[in-house]
Amino acid sequence: MSNIGLIIEERSRDIGDFLVGRLIPFRKKRMIGPFIFIDHMGPTQLGPQNYMDVDQHPHIGLATLTYLLEGEVMHEDSLGTQQRIQPGSVNWMVAGKGVSHSERTPADMRNGITFTAHGYQIWVALPKELEETDPEFHHIGIDEIPKWEEGNASFKLVAGEGYSRKSPVPVHSPLFMIEVTNTDAYFLDIKDKVRGEVGICIVDGSIEACGETIHKGNILVSKVEDTCKINLRPNTHLLLFGGEPFPEERHIYWNFVSSSKERIERAKTDWVQKTFPMMQDDKTYVPLPGS
Repeated sequence: MSNIGLIIEERSRDIGDFLVGRLIPFRKKRMIGPFIFIDHMGPTQLGPQNYMDVDQHPHIGLATLTYLLEGEVMHEDSLGTQQRIQPGSVNWMVAGKGVSHSERTPADMRNGITFTAHGYQIWVALPKELEETDPEFHHIGIDEIPKWEEGNASFKLVAGEGYSRKSPVPVHSPLFMIEVTNTDAYFLDIKDKVRGEVGICIVDGSIEACGETIHKGNILVSKVEDTCKINLRPNTHLLLFGGEPFPEERHIYWNFVSSSKERIERAKTDWVQKTFPMMQDDKTYVPLPGS
């Protein structure tokens, strides 16, 4: 999805063991491990007046991870990919040195019906030595994602490694993204289950941490790597994510991520001049902000 505005919420706060904010990046925490941006879509009702149509737009220096909870999206890109994504499956697009793509409501769902769309698009920065790698696309079906239960909580390892398991999503650095749902109250302790910085995205429900109740729509960031202990209220839904941070700073402008400001400037020029890799059968074009 095109990060046209890059709106950063400035309501982050410190509650003791955690920083709390609205998605990332936010003021006190620009990245969590290699995760640099989270775009939360919905839940919203789509129908004849407002189908999803995200026109062709560019990326460099990152991999996009699209994960739907409800609804369906058709992904197309400058590699020639045409892939329908459904809830529980994963689209992993490696932008590398440059890729363009669009995201739309599938044609067969534009028949007058109304449906709920809900999901996340997540940007994972690439290691410095892979920022200029050739672009790739991978689709991992719902049946390929590792799943297990502990007590009354259910887990899915969406990407990376954790809990002595490995997702088939071909990531490029040590990271994890785990979906957790529960019915009754559940105490979550991930000490020694994952590696690196830890973020907790509250999709639904609420949790208790450091004597405070944090509700859906917020992200918590643990101040201590590899460690996190929280109480999940009944019927809560979380995304745990994070990993080992990079030694170099990452710069972000619109849809471009890089360790080099000069590289971002070159990508901006390429997009304005339309020398960027473009889709063959899609003539739509999202202008560079301010151009």
